[in-house]
Amino acid sequence: MGEIIRFVNNYEDLSTDRGYQFKFNCDHCGNGYMSSFQPSMLGMASGLLNAASSIFGGILGRASDSAYHVQQAVGGKAHDEALKKAVEEIKHKFKQCTKCGKWVCPDVCWNERRNLCEECAPDLGEATASAQARAAVEQIEEKARSTNLVEEVDMRVEAVASCPSCGARAGTSKFCPECGQPINAKDKCPKCGTEMPASVKFCPECGERRRPKL
Repeated sequence: MGEIIRFVNNYEDLSTDRGYQFKFNCDHCGNGYMSSFQPSMLGMASGLLNAASSIFGGILGRASDSAYHVQQAVGGKAHDEALKKAVEEIKHKFKQCTKCGKWVCPDVCWNERRNLCEECAPDLGEATASAQARAAVEQIEEKARSTNLVEEVDMRVEAVASCPSCGARAGTSKFCPECGQPINAKDKCPKCGTEMPASVKFCPECGERRRPKL
């Protein structure tokens, strides 16, 4: 019976017919390491036969195909040996949590003081800093909601989007930032004397047209 290979849950097989290589990832953050490339002797032989086949024709081509099929037939054992070597090469880069069983990177996801992964035993300093930052954001939002940010805006005054004199955007200004004219200045109807807001062109009482300013 072959040797059982441990530490195989969090890896990605990048092997090809040329050789074997594996990428191992931290179960918590996803970062990781790639093992050294291990060339396949049969794969290299197959490649040489393929190259020779293009020069000398079909016989070597059939030999190349045979080499590939041989490689496929014995690839299981060769693959397992390569994986075992990769595991031994990379294993020391990770630590296994005895509570959840996950393999994690010691630099970021391991609580050295508690000897557990940070998912099972969060770092109290990091947790405190994160909680303080979240609380600060919540308090800022609450303070912004409770602060009157439009105290200077008179809601009784008719608002206009643009200056009636030059057409520039008015915003909440009392005077146009472009021409300096009053934004909400009211003229009187030349016919009946009714006050006419700056935004209207005709008198709301008698319908007289507003006279242009000279």
